[in-house]
Amino acid sequence: MAVFEKLKDKRHEQLIFFREPVSGLKAIVAIHDTTLGPAIGGVRMRRYSGEDEAIDDALRLSRSMTYKAAGAGVNFGGGQTVIMGEPREDKSEALWRALGRFIDGLGGRYIAGQDVGTSVDDMDYMRTETRHVVGIPSSRGGSGDPSPVCAFGVVRGIEACCSATRDSDDLGGVHVAVQGVGNAGSRIVDMLMAKGSRVTVADTDEEAVRRVAERHRVDVVGPDEIFDVECDVFCPCALGGIINTGTVGRFKCGIVAGAANNQLADEESGAALHERDILYAPDYIINAGAIINVADEIYGYDNERALRRTGAIKEVLLKIFAVAREGGIPTNIAADRFAEERIEKIGRVKRTFM
Repeated sequence: MAVFEKLKDKRHEQLIFFREPVSGLKAIVAIHDTTLGPAIGGVRMRRYSGEDEAIDDALRLSRSMTYKAAGAGVNFGGGQTVIMGEPREDKSEALWRALGRFIDGLGGRYIAGQDVGTSVDDMDYMRTETRHVVGIPSSRGGSGDPSPVCAFGVVRGIEACCSATRDSDDLGGVHVAVQGVGNAGSRIVDMLMAKGSRVTVADTDEEAVRRVAERHRVDVVGPDEIFDVECDVFCPCALGGIINTGTVGRFKCGIVAGAANNQLADEESGAALHERDILYAPDYIINAGAIINVADEIYGYDNERALRRTGAIKEVLLKIFAVAREGGIPTNIAADRFAEERIEKIGRVKRTFM
């Protein structure tokens, strides 16, 4: 598909390519929708197979951010940066400062933050060149690592799922299979164990699994075996696309609720969960704690305020579940309608000339 056809397909506004030869920077910024405000979204760095894969990732993630911001009630649109490179080899001060200067040239249409393959320190380098970046260290007035707040929101979301399916939000004794125990996943495990849950973990990173197993008495299974674990909740906290035609039939749970972005490979996968009577917590709703946390920097960061707003994820999910139940539709469709309704309403307000 040609680039303009790709933009038209999901109603994206803009696609920007950046190249800086000294640092080796090759970056793409996608801006999806700015009805609610400037686009906000992470900076992801990974080794892509080629430009087409990088473009598709940027477009997909930026659209997801539009819905995440709308669902979270924050006044931002959706954007995303992807950098073609190996995080462990290609990072440098020059690369981050070059990206910061390019983003500053967008004049505030896009605000960058941390994502897969990037860190708080990387955002700090970018902040040297632009104020349009969030997720900077707390020592510089930022919110720091957003994963603790994201994890808090996910656990609140799991409580909402249990309340909807078990008539109780008590997580004591609830068996949760956590796929991916990185920054967010490991903190989710900490919170679940504190609430008395039983936890099974898996990750391709053996060191990450070892650190969690040293802190808690958890069951450990292989990265592929996690899909077959009999549990109450499957909690995906790794990369996206893990709910697909090859995995839906393997789930032995009543709930899917986790921190990963873009968990559904496609809308049909959401329908497949619905047909199996597995309650799905739409990813961009349940993991919105990260965007709520970094967006709070715009107003002068306050952790208590960020946690309070993130706690409302539970009530938002319960509303979405009710809409899905009443309409007999998958929860991912109900979540899309919830987000689209807010964008439409605010868009109408903004049509008033001032």
